[in-house]
Amino acid sequence: MAKDDWLPALIVRPADVADLQALMRHASTNNIPVAIRGGGHGADAAAMPHDQLVVDMSQWKEISVDVNTQVVRASAGACLRELDAACSQHGLVVPAGTVSHTGIAGLTLGGGVGLNMRRFGATVDNLLACELVTADGRFVRADKEENPDLFWALRGGGGNFGVVTTFEYRAHKFPAEVGLATLIFDIVETKQVLLKMTDFMKSAPRELQAIPALVTLPHAPHIPEELQGAPGLIMICAFSGQEADFEGVVRDVAALGKPTAIEKHMKPWVEVNSFLDAMAPYGMRSITRGTYFSDVTEQMIDRMIAAAERAPDGHAQELWFFAGGAIAEDFEEDSCAFSREGALGFYQIVAQWKSSSGDEKHTSWVNETADQVSEGCLRNGYSNFSINLGPEWVRGLFGKPEKYERLLDAKKRWDPKNIFRFNKNFPVN
Repeated sequence: MAKDDWLPALIVRPADVADLQALMRHASTNNIPVAIRGGGHGADAAAMPHDQLVVDMSQWKEISVDVNTQVVRASAGACLRELDAACSQHGLVVPAGTVSHTGIAGLTLGGGVGLNMRRFGATVDNLLACELVTADGRFVRADKEENPDLFWALRGGGGNFGVVTTFEYRAHKFPAEVGLATLIFDIVETKQVLLKMTDFMKSAPRELQAIPALVTLPHAPHIPEELQGAPGLIMICAFSGQEADFEGVVRDVAALGKPTAIEKHMKPWVEVNSFLDAMAPYGMRSITRGTYFSDVTEQMIDRMIAAAERAPDGHAQELWFFAGGAIAEDFEEDSCAFSREGALGFYQIVAQWKSSSGDEKHTSWVNETADQVSEGCLRNGYSNFSINLGPEWVRGLFGKPEKYERLLDAKKRWDPKNIFRFNKNFPVN
């Protein structure tokens, strides 16, 4: 759970690579563990552990875009809104996450899923290289030719291997405006809509990503008054195909049920990819759990609906992200540490609240619901969608046992003292 009462012993903001190298040499020599903070968006506050040394990279904001090669270099403190804005100026996009104040570092190192993963793959599928300072203070580059074992591990293995200073991405040509639609469904329609939507997305165009969100419906003018404040389903659709096709896509989704309200617009990509910010307000106490599902059953949906009907006050939501397309079909499972094998989609449950008096109520709701909904789901998963559930859970995240063993080998080579341990960790002993 994200903590608001943890106080690191020391927070260091390195001015440059040489500064960071000196810090890491000192930490390694004296066996001082180091936590790494990028955007500060992590699910379990691992970047700011109590009474520990934190290296804060949030001031490293430089982004450069080579229009000719479509290669983007971004420093480790950049957030998605900054990456999106820099790329959009040139009609490009790097596939990344869905909340604009997410840091690119943690997102990328965990895998990176979002509105464009069905079209272009995960963020790590579009990562060309990393530059980083290792646990013993070396400055190295990792790509497919140089330190390929490290490059493989960095793409999904999290912050276990070094302090990344720069990420190098492959960008893609992308429209200036993207279709964004929200369709509101009464809770009684949720089961049939989710079942039909699951089938629909199996053959949907790659340019479409749909995020069903079970939430307490907000007090908003476009939502019928009798549904405001009640549990319901918001179907969020982002479409990056031809504008002429957007209306038809929305009609197809609307035909899956009887929406009580529909809003649809063509909007600049930076606005579309910050739409979910309202569901992830900054500075709240929070807990999140997530899992991959390979199939959707009525029992699973019934449990989701029951949870929505007993959700605590505050920001409480259950979200789906559909896989398929590029992330599932265009990249080999063993191409990087990040696992996506067998995933039809991702389920995430999140609660956010203001006061410590709500800790037990909200954490119980999330944990009980996640345990029930994830029965029969896949063992592999997306590490950024969940708090740390322990060593066996971490081992399972990467699918095949051989992938975890490969990560352990990389950890033993690049961080044998486990200096970088405040993460979904691979203990070397």
